[in-house]
Amino acid sequence: MELTTSRIGPWKVLTPKVERLDASVAEDFKAMLLSALADGTRNLVVHLGNVRFMDSSGLGSLVYVRQRMEAGGRLCLAEPQLEVATILRLTHLDKVFLVCEKVSSLREAEDAHGVPSTSNAAEVRA
Repeated sequence: MELTTSRIGPWKVLTPKVERLDASVAEDFKAMLLSALADGTRNLVVHLGNVRFMDSSGLGSLVYVRQRMEAGGRLCLAEPQLEVATILRLTHLDKVFLVCEKVSSLREAEDAHGVPSTSNAAEVRA
């Protein structure tokens, strides 16, 4: 599985280069996300623009990484495709993660709502 990395201010942006986040790639995906945090990164964006399908294994990887982030760490899911956004909504994970319709709206969400951290019980949807 390929993943590209970039930065927007204090945020590290990870973009999986796959159309499906399912059981066949979930462990690699989780390992890559955890590796991205190893340098002390506390603000992580997973850019989901390429991902057209996500099953419970992919969702589980995201939840696992969020739980392992240091207190005060922030995890944002950006640009989910319609199918992925629907899964997030149906599972109520859109209430657990900050979800931004565009990576560029991350700063606006931060300014408008303050970006929730892993220590908050509920998070806002931008």
